[in-house]
Amino acid sequence: MQPEVLNRLKQVSARKTLVLTHYGRKTGKPYKVTIWFVLHGDKVYLGTANVNRNWVRNVQKTPQVQFSIAGEKFDGTARFISDRVEHERVMAMVRRKYWVFWPILTLGRTLAALHLMHDHSGSFEVTVS
Repeated sequence: MQPEVLNRLKQVSARKTLVLTHYGRKTGKPYKVTIWFVLHGDKVYLGTANVNRNWVRNVQKTPQVQFSIAGEKFDGTARFISDRVEHERVMAMVRRKYWVFWPILTLGRTLAALHLMHDHSGSFEVTVS
């Protein structure tokens, strides 16, 4: 990533959400979703509580994405994180950034650990171009 792009990304990394543009699996039509994110190093990480959401399946099929944070626009390539250890590392970063939601996030993890709820969480690593 170019230093200028990384600098722009760091400037907006404290924001709570980004708007992700992804493309329909069948139509290729662009869609937007507002989601949480974490910047770590030169990568952007996205988490989801439900991998069955359309945006997740769309990004898995077409990993080229665009996103905007506070008016700054970026292009990137997303990689679905299938390794559970790596996924848990990403989700730990998400929990640190969004600590105010800790009780809700912890409840979901506890219910999944007790097999009272299925864990459908997932995450992406986005390499910014």
